[in-house]
Amino acid sequence: MSYRQTADFLLYDWLHVETLQQRARFAEHSRETFDAVLDMCEKLAADKFAPVNRLVDTEEPWFDGEKVHVPGAAVAAARAYAESGMLAAAQDYDMGGMQLPCVVEMAAHAFFSKAGIGVGGAGMLTSGNANLLMAHGSERQREVFAKNEFAGRFFGTMCLSEPQAGSSLSDIVTRATPDGEGHEADPLGPRFRLRGNKMWISNGEHELAENIVHLVLAKIPGPDGKLIPGTKGISLFIVPKKLVDTDGKLTGERNDVALAGLNHKLGYRGIPNTLLNFGEGRYPVRGSAGAIGYLVGKPGEGLRCMFHMMNEARIAVGLGATMLGYAGYEASLDYAKNRPQGRPIGPGGKDATQPQIPIIRHADVRRMLLAQKSWCEGALALELYCARLVDEQHSGAPDDAAQAALLLEMLTPIAKSWPSEWCLEANSLAIQVHGGYGYTRDFPVEQYWRDNRLNMIHEGTHGIQALDLLGRKVVMDGGKGLQLLASRINATIERAMRVPELAGFGNELAAALAEVGRATKAAWATGTPEEALANAVPYLQAFGHTVIAWIWLDVALCAHAKLEPGAADEPALRGKLAACRFFYRHDLPKVAAWLQVVASRDDTCRTIDEAWF
Repeated sequence: MSYRQTADFLLYDWLHVETLQQRARFAEHSRETFDAVLDMCEKLAADKFAPVNRLVDTEEPWFDGEKVHVPGAAVAAARAYAESGMLAAAQDYDMGGMQLPCVVEMAAHAFFSKAGIGVGGAGMLTSGNANLLMAHGSERQREVFAKNEFAGRFFGTMCLSEPQAGSSLSDIVTRATPDGEGHEADPLGPRFRLRGNKMWISNGEHELAENIVHLVLAKIPGPDGKLIPGTKGISLFIVPKKLVDTDGKLTGERNDVALAGLNHKLGYRGIPNTLLNFGEGRYPVRGSAGAIGYLVGKPGEGLRCMFHMMNEARIAVGLGATMLGYAGYEASLDYAKNRPQGRPIGPGGKDATQPQIPIIRHADVRRMLLAQKSWCEGALALELYCARLVDEQHSGAPDDAAQAALLLEMLTPIAKSWPSEWCLEANSLAIQVHGGYGYTRDFPVEQYWRDNRLNMIHEGTHGIQALDLLGRKVVMDGGKGLQLLASRINATIERAMRVPELAGFGNELAAALAEVGRATKAAWATGTPEEALANAVPYLQAFGHTVIAWIWLDVALCAHAKLEPGAADEPALRGKLAACRFFYRHDLPKVAAWLQVVASRDDTCRTIDEAWF
């Protein structure tokens, strides 16, 4: 079953996205308009992105001392994407958007991740950058920067990490000082001069658009000239590569932002990954060194604002990981259907006189294909479910919107981390299905694995997501988020209990959910964070598997209700039921083992002496 067929089923049969057109925001849409967007993105991805996916992997961006070079076909693909209008797809009509539901937008964007994730990353960063400004920027900042990003004139970045700090944002030392007299009255926002270094900045330098809009975290020094320790002193600034006037026109002034070098990565090679120096004086602007930046929001609220982009990026990373896994699954499925090797085993063993059979007929190959299918389709369903929550949050009734926001907050660590681990594992199995050929560049699966390996690190590592989940999300507001998620899971279990073929899965899911609840309480039994969080990653893994088991059971209920023997879609629906069964038999039992170390507050990792390594 192709990605498009799977997406159609999830969108229309499972999530019922057509009902969104009953809401004022989406009133001009219908299944026909949704399908038109999906058709357009599917064709654009196939025509412009897929043909250059291998090219951008083998011909990495390079820096000649003045500018970064990428293959011309990649530039053409990026510009074709910008011209398609998809950067602004979910925005208001008066911002140049289509007012497309987020869930349809994400399903459409998935075509680009699947066809060439190393080409399409600029779009995700740009739309996320602009969406942040729509939420936290001033009216002028939205008009000058966000609107031009949605139009594809400007591309965006997010500049958080520093060479010495990595993910520890409280330790950043980039500083922002007021830019002279009248700095607070600049129409583009209070004007500052930034000085510091930012590391791992995707698309930090390129020639894909007229301008690059950097969103930069920095600290404003206190009265004593010292930076405020911790995250409370962090503010957020717009730092354009080229300065603009209040209408968004380029002034001809180059800002003091310099490329220090490129990072050469395992995968995602089509996206320049940079080290940027802000305010080093290489490009003095308006008579002095220091990169000019405009404050977004209030001083000290930078991290709160940036989390708007970070959370959006985490879901986008999860979807990207999903689609790389899906691409590997489709490739290995095709290979398994066409690669002859081995013979069936009869009562007397193998008969060498018989012709070889396609490897898909071997049970172990089917195991590997089913694992990929269950992980990738389960992850896709989760990502689209989260996108549907975004639509509910923004267009639903007040109570429904509040619940959607809380549920989305609970699920974001899973939406980012689970696909980045298990769809990577799917890519590993895709290589295994190909055998020795899987490790060669004759087939694309080795590149999919390399590209996907970065997603366990992008936008917060597994460890960071685990600490967020167990240390904050499940205990916030007295556990209201966990209670809400449990109520949604229990509602699916109740429905499953009325379907004899799925009732057993309902019981197994209920047991797993109960174990998650017990382990959560046991982890925090002493109230000591160091003890509770020492095994946060196994907790994340168990929690994620429980969530995916819930998603699969809900999808299976939909497939079962639609199943009609002899119908054209019968094989696809039976495939979903088989994938659900596989996940419950092969993956859900892992939950108990992971939670055992959590509930016992096992101290092996926490107390081991460094010398013992």
